Amino acid sequence: MIRLFETNEVRMNIELEGLWDFAIVGQGQIEDQDKEELDYKYRLSVPGCWEMHPELLTYRGRGVYRRFIDLDEKAHLRFVFKGVSHTANIYWDGKQVTEHYNAYTAFSVVLLDVEPGRHELQVFVDNSFHEHSSLHIANDYYTYGGIIRPIVMERVPDVFLERIQFTPSLMEGLEQELDIWQADVQVTIRNISSIDRAFQLRGRLAAVEFDIGGVAVKAGEQATITSRFSCPKVKAWSVEHPELYLCKVQLFEIGQNVPIDDLIERVGFRTISTNDSRIQLNGADIILKGFNRHEDHPMVGTAFPLPLMVTDLDLMQDMGANCVRTSHYPNDERFLDLCDERGIFVWEENHARGLSLEKMLHPKFNEQCAAVNREMVEQHVNHPSIVIWGVLNECASHTEEGRLMYKQQLEQIRSLDASRPLTFASDKRDMELCFDLVDIVSFNLYPGWYGDEDPGELCDQARGWADEAGGEGKPMIMSEFGGDGYYGHRDPSRVKGTEERQAEIIESNLEAYSSRPYVSGMLIWQFCDCRVTEGPGFLMSRAMTQNSKGIVDRYRRPKLAYSVVKAYFTK
Repeated sequence: MIRLFETNEVRMNIELEGLWDFAIVGQGQIEDQDKEELDYKYRLSVPGCWEMHPELLTYRGRGVYRRFIDLDEKAHLRFVFKGVSHTANIYWDGKQVTEHYNAYTAFSVVLLDVEPGRHELQVFVDNSFHEHSSLHIANDYYTYGGIIRPIVMERVPDVFLERIQFTPSLMEGLEQELDIWQADVQVTIRNISSIDRAFQLRGRLAAVEFDIGGVAVKAGEQATITSRFSCPKVKAWSVEHPELYLCKVQLFEIGQNVPIDDLIERVGFRTISTNDSRIQLNGADIILKGFNRHEDHPMVGTAFPLPLMVTDLDLMQDMGANCVRTSHYPNDERFLDLCDERGIFVWEENHARGLSLEKMLHPKFNEQCAAVNREMVEQHVNHPSIVIWGVLNECASHTEEGRLMYKQQLEQIRSLDASRPLTFASDKRDMELCFDLVDIVSFNLYPGWYGDEDPGELCDQARGWADEAGGEGKPMIMSEFGGDGYYGHRDPSRVKGTEERQAEIIESNLEAYSSRPYVSGMLIWQFCDCRVTEGPGFLMSRAMTQNSKGIVDRYRRPKLAYSVVKAYFTK
């Protein structure tokens, strides 16, 4: 399944799911491989992670997927790869056509004038921790290998719709009670032909027909045009009533009435603000209650099918949660579709976790982060459930060099989407230097686990640290807290690692944060146990090579803390 709604009515597309040929690739450069001699001894599912095969359980390195495409007529083909982990090199009939870095954002390539007949598509994948990778490193979660999210093949005309960006707002000068909304719809058109072209754009949103007007696009370039109009009869998106609308845009030749291309996005009308030290949805204060969640399961790795996404959200909502943080990377857009439908708030963040200044000074760091930030926002901006953008979890925000990088990335995201507040999760306590750069201050603190501090007293201290570091008057989120609990390890001693001790830690934290009116959010670390990289340093402390702080285990079996969370979140 590509999305939870149809994205096109005119454009032809097909999902390339199924069994693909797969071969291990040696350590030489991909360009030097003799593709005739590759041993395609495996048949692996796409989407999927190669670690699910019994001979590839811990394989880290290079592999190649292959399938054949039969085309009945000459066409321009556009391939959209929703997620390849983590470095992809795409070959078409033996020639490289594009490459991409990062597992958690999509990329595309257009092939012009493809002739009828049989063609070979190869996806070379590398999940190794090599010198050109600044973000995918040995870490407190697992970097799987494979084509982990869907691939879509589209037939596109010479000029087609690249993307739509929707931004809602209440019409200026009107009382909010009137619910008079307006929409800014920004459409990007791409011309892949060799001549300049002009077209007409028309759209429909919430029963409102809108004519965007004509647009000229130079050969080989793209153009962006914006239309602003009112939508007087729409209902606001909220937790209780997550109203959604289809925004349909069609592309017409000048003077013609039959569209040559179209694109559909699903949107919701809502505003997010941060006034008076609180977070507001549509002007009303909200408290975020929920979990940090990794896309990880023993049976599928990080390549989640829809039923498992639904199960995760069912369990979270059963506990009374209204929020999920996509730690520590952009999530599958189908999961975000589900959050849109269910009224679940999302803090989505870019892909960078726990990087020291030395690692942030990697020559590829700025370039790779900028690419993830742009792709994350452009691809996910239309989800009403996303109420916060986050960056750089627990990185070197306590250094002057790190501060410059935080500032650069936050400014980049604001330039792409100014409608949402920004934050980052900090573990730097009173050494933090970047709270003046964000709209919300967020703390990762683990009282009861990594120390014996009282959660309430530590929370009060954190509020003081934030105020002194430029965060005064800003909402505050406790973005991580928790402790290990090994599923089934129950003991009257209640020592660390038992389910009893984990439940106590969770309860003491929730009691403290729930009683403090300045806390605008509490996000438990974490929803489910997850696999981690086997490695030295702190990774040596991860028993069973997993982070076991989940309220449910890797198979989603509830621990004792489950009922504790439910008691507090459903009050």
